Amino acid sequence: MLVGSQMKKTTGISGRLFQALGKNGINVFAIAQGSSELNISVVVSKDDEAKAISVLHQAFFTSDTKTVNLFFVGIGLIGSTLLEQIEQQSAYLKDKMSLELRMVALSNSRKMMFDADGMNYNNCIDHLNENGEVANLPAFFERMIEMNLANSILVDCTASAKPVEYYEEVLKNSISIVTPNKIANSGSYADYEKLDYLSKKHNASFLYETTVGAGLPVISTLKDLLKSGDQIIEIEAVLSGSLSFIFNNFNDQVNFVDVVKATQEKGYTEPDPRIDLSGTDVARKALILGREIGLKVEKSFIDIENILPQSCIDAVSVDDFMEELAKHNDYFTEKCKTATKNGKVLRMLASISSQSISVGLKEVGPESPFYNLSGSDNMIVFKTNRYKERPLVVKGPGAGAAVTSAGVFAEIIGIGNQLVN
Repeated sequence: MLVGSQMKKTTGISGRLFQALGKNGINVFAIAQGSSELNISVVVSKDDEAKAISVLHQAFFTSDTKTVNLFFVGIGLIGSTLLEQIEQQSAYLKDKMSLELRMVALSNSRKMMFDADGMNYNNCIDHLNENGEVANLPAFFERMIEMNLANSILVDCTASAKPVEYYEEVLKNSISIVTPNKIANSGSYADYEKLDYLSKKHNASFLYETTVGAGLPVISTLKDLLKSGDQIIEIEAVLSGSLSFIFNNFNDQVNFVDVVKATQEKGYTEPDPRIDLSGTDVARKALILGREIGLKVEKSFIDIENILPQSCIDAVSVDDFMEELAKHNDYFTEKCKTATKNGKVLRMLASISSQSISVGLKEVGPESPFYNLSGSDNMIVFKTNRYKERPLVVKGPGAGAAVTSAGVFAEIIGIGNQLVN
């Protein structure tokens, strides 16, 4: 119940009440307003009682600071970098944006830990390793849902399919998801469609900008084009920061395997570089973009050029793969020499249109926008009805923990800014 002597003269009180409840998935079964118009009463489920009180207390009676409750899964390179970024920026967010990011749960593959009052960002990993309980993914998600905290976000910084299995249940409980994990949106089209549906139905954000271009605004740019009525003719893109770095640094004077190792050491590749070199990672990103423009397609729809010799693909371990790759240096050197002879360079390109999606190693000349790429840059070229003669280009670093975690961070802040206060 809300009680206040100025309620009948204050515009928006009931709107703020129902918006705050609705954004947190709290269903209202009955509404009553006293004849004096000094109070509004609502009936909610007993299971949502504590959550509703917390939501309304924050919306009406606390300071202007909005609190977001974060549940972290995965604290590898991207996850740990994100924790550092939040810790460094937390004072600014609270002072300048009235936003508090409270970490209430943290889990890696070995340990997990919960604290409803929030953990300290600067020593949480050490604290987890020393005092955490044995990690149990089903128990983690069960407890997260049982806690039923207002304004909750699951931050999945893994590259694993296991957390994705719980996404549906998370969204059904009006818990938002922010993730760089590509697996959810590059699985079956039915799963992709269902997550989108559940996100909208339960008023929970499902954000995955970093699945395609690390910190680059690729998906948001595409969605803005489509929402404004533009039509996509074709998207051409270098979508892998690791492959961009590899082919920007490979020439016929160096061994291909050495360039791959250097890229891996920088943390640009997947744990198994075959995922990058086989085109699998690029294909996942291209599939996500294809689905974002409305293609109802499966992975089998994508035409992927395989550039790896079969013995490399069949290697038992990553170390074995590197040994096999070293044996085939001449194969890659010849490709490089041929491109150089033609006055061109090698780029792993994805092409997405309403008719097809393809991924392959291409020779591109000076006339191509992809010719002058450097470092780990990604480049996405949108050719649309409005940007036909001069396509719209998004370009920048496409790999690295710092830019990827910054993209995740930005989406968390975006959800926080939408909270009712």
